[in-house]
Amino acid sequence: MRDELTKRRKETKMTQRDFYTTVIATVDNDELKAFAENAIAKLDERNAKRASKPSKTQIANEPIIKAITEVLTSEPMLASKIAELCEISTQKASALVKKVEGVQSVDVKVKGKGTQKGYFLA
Repeated sequence: MRDELTKRRKETKMTQRDFYTTVIATVDNDELKAFAENAIAKLDERNAKRASKPSKTQIANEPIIKAITEVLTSEPMLASKIAELCEISTQKASALVKKVEGVQSVDVKVKGKGTQKGYFLA
């Protein structure tokens, strides 16, 4: 019984865009079609506005990316070393170093740890 309800919920879940598109395709009333087209235009406008603004996380990461840019040299550097110099976690350094312009990566052999990515400015 529970599996059937879950399956039915997944089948019936519909986004606003899906709903308005279905209304446009199936309803003969011109007034309803115009309303649905207007609603889709508003959805597009809202999504475009949201995409053009940087998120809170992107704003918070900007100074960290600048710091990483200042730390990087032409010699390959591990994410752990970048993290240590910028005083952030290794995971955050690894993710943000890829967003720095002009950064390239190369495989670096580390004794006892195998091969890791080294990042440098080209």
